[in-house]
Amino acid sequence: MNETLEHLIIRTAREDDLPALAAIFAADEIGGHGDTADESARLDYLAAFRAIEASPSETLYVAELDGEVVGTFQTAILTKLVGRGAKSMVIEAVQTRADMRGLGIGAVMINYCLDEARRQGLKAAQLTSNMARLDAHRFYERLGFEKRHLGFRMTLK
Repeated sequence: MNETLEHLIIRTAREDDLPALAAIFAADEIGGHGDTADESARLDYLAAFRAIEASPSETLYVAELDGEVVGTFQTAILTKLVGRGAKSMVIEAVQTRADMRGLGIGAVMINYCLDEARRQGLKAAQLTSNMARLDAHRFYERLGFEKRHLGFRMTLK
């Protein structure tokens, strides 16, 4: 393991992580989600954080290194009628801070998800990735994910 990663901690996000998370999301030039580190958006992030925190099926995580948030991801457990009630983990918003990319933090975060899914006895783990994120697609394939479905999205006004 990379020496840097020996001290990497994956933990549930806390409210005081919100400024660091907003900064990570705001630095994402591909995502186009309208994220900002501006203080004027704090209440939006806080409301979303509290909704996730209150959900029995969703968890927001951070990767922390030497006391700093260097990555994040969110999971949701989905129970489907198809597959006779199969449960799967949906992995969302996987982001590593730009200056920390290439160190293996993303792999640690994804492997954490997969270990947790196995621990819970889930049948599958799934994620979607922006079509423009070709490096991310190669990364997920290296970790064992297969391109099996085509996703569609509609932005509602």
